[in-house]
Amino acid sequence: MIEFVLDGRSTANTYLQLVQQVKQALRVGLLVPGDKLPRVREVALSLAINPNTVLKAYRELEIEGLVEGRPGVGTFVTATLAGASLAGQAELRAELVGWLGRAHAAGLDDDEVTALIDTTRRAERGTSGEGTRDGARARG
Repeated sequence: MIEFVLDGRSTANTYLQLVQQVKQALRVGLLVPGDKLPRVREVALSLAINPNTVLKAYRELEIEGLVEGRPGVGTFVTATLAGASLAGQAELRAELVGWLGRAHAAGLDDDEVTALIDTTRRAERGTSGEGTRDGARARG
């Protein structure tokens, strides 16, 4: 079962953080169709947020066709976002865990790791000739 975590530094609304975490879990196979999401009340209590915020996130996921609420039973995953690359993700994840350990051992904190990954991804896009997310060409 997914365990939600809020990023107090994020500019994203709380409900959107919950939506994003479910989508990420669906993309990497941590959630699969049939899995039950935590109860609204449990999430609200564990994160110290209003239950309506959790309901809003679950409604958004339902509108997108990713989950289904069953009155009195709970909210269940009905779709996946995992692509064909899911099979190869386990090995990559293991390598990434090792890399993160080396980065932290080298003295990098989480913000520095994120900055290193983000700048490297931007540089890689610029040298590979791929466009950015909005379709514009990357400029060096």
